[in-house]
Amino acid sequence: MKIKAKIMDETTINRTMARITHEVLERNGGVADLCIFGVKNRGVPLAKKLCENIKLFEGVDITLGELDITMKRDDISDQEKIIKATTSIVPCDINDKKILIVDDVLYTGRTAKAALETLFSYGRPKSVQLAVLIDRGHRELPIRPDYIGKNVPTSGTETVVVKLNSLENSGVYICEKLTEDN
Repeated sequence: MKIKAKIMDETTINRTMARITHEVLERNGGVADLCIFGVKNRGVPLAKKLCENIKLFEGVDITLGELDITMKRDDISDQEKIIKATTSIVPCDINDKKILIVDDVLYTGRTAKAALETLFSYGRPKSVQLAVLIDRGHRELPIRPDYIGKNVPTSGTETVVVKLNSLENSGVYICEKLTEDN
């Protein structure tokens, strides 16, 4: 992939996550019965950031879980699922809880669907909300996030890459998919 543009740096990501945290707190009237789950892999550090922000802003520790959606994906074979699957971390009973699923990029909606299916295999939450750092459009399923860091319209030849906690170049990038011609 070839980088076309850097659309967010680490400072902007942190500022955006602080804004999303405030939106979550406002919409939910605080943090009572709220649990946050990051979609493995890049949704997890963003979910951790939300939990850190809530601790900073409200002085409350929030339950943090991790969803491995591999077994619910519809774009890989059963053989690949077995090879790639890890485990979800569900540190609490999710029944009758408000659940916030966090991911880095929302595109077709298939990852969000798989996250919902994975989550519901552990119980029946009171409500489920979705927060994404980047919404790039091109939905194939009727999925809409409740919290969006940034809307980034892209073409079919572009992709969005989120680099978090890397030694350098943390940020969000629009990249051109390489073809045989490039």
